[in-house]
Amino acid sequence: MAFHGPNSECHINCLRVMNAQEDYDASQRAAMLAVDLISSARVIFKVDKKYTEYSAQYLVDNAGPKKESGQGEWERGRAVTLEDLAEYLKDIEINQEVERDPERPVLTVKDCLECAFRDGLPKAELWGHLGCVSKVPPFASLIPRVPMKGKVLEAEKWEGGRELLGKQPVGAKMHVFSPEIDLVDDGEGVYDGPAGPGSTYVGLRDVMVTGYGKKGKNGEKLAELRICYKKESKFIKVSLARVLTSLPRDGEEPQVIEPTGLLVDFIAPRFTKKRRA
Repeated sequence: MAFHGPNSECHINCLRVMNAQEDYDASQRAAMLAVDLISSARVIFKVDKKYTEYSAQYLVDNAGPKKESGQGEWERGRAVTLEDLAEYLKDIEINQEVERDPERPVLTVKDCLECAFRDGLPKAELWGHLGCVSKVPPFASLIPRVPMKGKVLEAEKWEGGRELLGKQPVGAKMHVFSPEIDLVDDGEGVYDGPAGPGSTYVGLRDVMVTGYGKKGKNGEKLAELRICYKKESKFIKVSLARVLTSLPRDGEEPQVIEPTGLLVDFIAPRFTKKRRA
């Protein structure tokens, strides 16, 4: 699935904000991965008959431990009038860009999945695009949301992640290093982490693991996954054998860490199959 942000038909403020970003921020990446995991799992567990895109921006707007459940409730039984729509359009024209709450925590994939199970999710076409900076309408609670029934499964290490992967694609975090991440592309090369003193640690990035096996030149174990990096989505192969014991830091001694693989913190939404009537 391609990640969709604003296009040439969007409000100029959306285009300006997103064009100023070299990459999606951490909350946006978490929301994108969460809806992709949900869409995939719902097809696999026969909850949806076909792949359905759900709104990542809804999760950006609503998920998080400090966010109350869902949007503010519109007055019960009250319909949305033309006057309501006109007032909302006037409001977003005057206040063209919503200011981000500096105290709002960065979202994780778990935050987003828990929000989806708590509130349900609207389909992508019923909510603002990813990165929309317009104010959420006061009548947003009337926008239909698809109920999500299930639970979040987690595993810290690869052994547990592999068990989850036996049934569905799995989310994870990957230690990303530059320029090594830029040197692998769809089906080309194997990402093996830092290659030497010239490597720069970018950080942990959310990825979707889709498979694994012994597929390297020497039969080494590799994971197949998709990563969104610098707003580009690509499928790559990643070494499961590489063990990190330190992380490089600009101009300083490397940070010593507990031995870890390139992939950590696995997560997946598990849905209950629909029962036949």
